[in-house]
Amino acid sequence: MAEFLRESRVAKAISNRTVVYESHARAFWDTARFDESDSMIHAVLKKKDKNGKDIDVEIKFGVADVRRVFDIQDSDDDPTIMSERLVKGLWCRMGFTGYINRKMYKRNFSKAYQYLMHCMVHSMAHRKGAYDEVADYIMNFIASLVLNRRYNISQVIFEYMKENAKNEVDRYIMYPRFIMMIINDQIKDLQKDNNDVMELSNM
Repeated sequence: MAEFLRESRVAKAISNRTVVYESHARAFWDTARFDESDSMIHAVLKKKDKNGKDIDVEIKFGVADVRRVFDIQDSDDDPTIMSERLVKGLWCRMGFTGYINRKMYKRNFSKAYQYLMHCMVHSMAHRKGAYDEVADYIMNFIASLVLNRRYNISQVIFEYMKENAKNEVDRYIMYPRFIMMIINDQIKDLQKDNNDVMELSNM
């Protein structure tokens, strides 16, 4: 299963060990906004110029940037909806022992697929907890990999980022590793402090 993941189209997205600096990830989400005119998320970070003065630097990215930076091998033409019957049929083939119309938990699958789900939930899910539960969209990610079906993973990830950027009430540091990968891609000389590292569990 580990070899399968290393050769999958999400290999970089699930295994990249980018160091996350909390202040930068927090500043990104504090200033993030979704612009309908270009369908991109915009944010502002501060960095120091050659004279040591703080200056604002804008970041903006869309689905194509998510696809490129995370090296997810999908396309805009790929679907973002997968047949429920197809996915639930796959559950049975994966040794599922729970109730088919209730929430999906990793413990209800055979050991090899528990490992697959563990990796996908911890590296690709947007949530802050409840890591034993496998959300529908993560099951769609898994089904697309196991069945070798086309699926627009990049679009789904971006949609959750967009939803968080538009949320004025309960915004949080979503996808910190992914956000740091985007920041590193766009701002090459951003100052970083080793005392600011966010502790994350890498796959």
